[in-house]
Amino acid sequence: MTSKVIGFSANVERLQPSATIAVSTLAKRLRSEGRDVIDLSAGEPDFPTPEWICDAAVQGIRDGMTRYTPAAGTTELRQAIARSLSELAGREMDWNGVVVSTGAKQCLFNACFSLFGPGDEVLVASPYWTSYPEIVTLSRAESVIVPGDPARDLKLTPRELEAGWSERTRGLIFSSPCNPTGAVYSTEELTAIAEWARERGVWLIADEIYRPIYFGEDAGDAAGLLDVPESSLGPFVLVDGASKAYAMTGWRIGFSWCDPEVAKQFTALQSHVTSNAATPSQVAALEAYRDRGRAREAIAGMRDAFRRRRDLVVHLFDELLPEMAYVYPRGAFYLFFRVDSALGGDVADATAFCSWLLEETGVALVPGAAFGDDRFARLSFATSDDVLEDGIRRIARAIRGR
Repeated sequence: MTSKVIGFSANVERLQPSATIAVSTLAKRLRSEGRDVIDLSAGEPDFPTPEWICDAAVQGIRDGMTRYTPAAGTTELRQAIARSLSELAGREMDWNGVVVSTGAKQCLFNACFSLFGPGDEVLVASPYWTSYPEIVTLSRAESVIVPGDPARDLKLTPRELEAGWSERTRGLIFSSPCNPTGAVYSTEELTAIAEWARERGVWLIADEIYRPIYFGEDAGDAAGLLDVPESSLGPFVLVDGASKAYAMTGWRIGFSWCDPEVAKQFTALQSHVTSNAATPSQVAALEAYRDRGRAREAIAGMRDAFRRRRDLVVHLFDELLPEMAYVYPRGAFYLFFRVDSALGGDVADATAFCSWLLEETGVALVPGAAFGDDRFARLSFATSDDVLEDGIRRIARAIRGR
């Protein structure tokens, strides 16, 4: 006997599944069916989690670290994260402002669900990570998509923000380094945005999960909100985590930092949604954030590989696909490129282009519609040099064949 589905609640009726996960899932299914698939859609490092981090988790399990922790995470992990943030900021960051969650995605949910609600508008920098508007939708607020300036690598300035602002605007969400473009905001650009948000009384939510994956001339992290003068900052939530920089995507450890009184509200919400992040994962993350010397060494090795791959991808595009403009990636591990020149016939937009490409060549990309601009596609270079070169050459041959 089957039950008739009457309908879903207003909480989820407008919700769309994650396009990036959908593409990756399809690519894996095709590969399992015997198709020769090159998956350039994945949003995770291809490196293993550093062995010393894994060893700490295993030892923690053997020592009985398998029970509940406080909802906001263990005191030791929150303090270690706060020390790491203090090192970045050059000032003391209160560990009571840290809330450890099941990935950065939950941190964003905690922030939006706690700070916004019906009648509120939240500015979302476009191109955006695919989940930002959906998380705003879950909070029953409205996303206002604000396109970045094409002359500035699709980054926002106060001019674009002012155009999107209304009396109902309560928040702004953006990322730097940006997923999907790889664009990176300078300290001066971040300061201008922070001052605009402060003057407008807008919550600033900065996703800095890719901050250590930065290809600047020095060996440091990209600029972040903690580099902005305190006098320029209004209310803000910093979102980060272990997933990208430490190659720990499956461990599901993210964290937010905000005013400790606000963090209490995030903790209260989380206590009713998921409670604590997995305890063995917290043990692993504690080792990552506590042993800063080994962490910096591990991150530097992965960052160097990503830089080399970035240079390879850019070179191949310039050589084989010169008609396809792209945002030059200065961080993260993505190339966001326009596919307008390859459209025509039954391939009317980037979504159709990516479907055609997957069927024609076995190369999986994510269409720009997932990020708010269907003129583009996103390619991940979080894979080997050989795979990248094979995939890009397949794309070039297919386009020439059209």
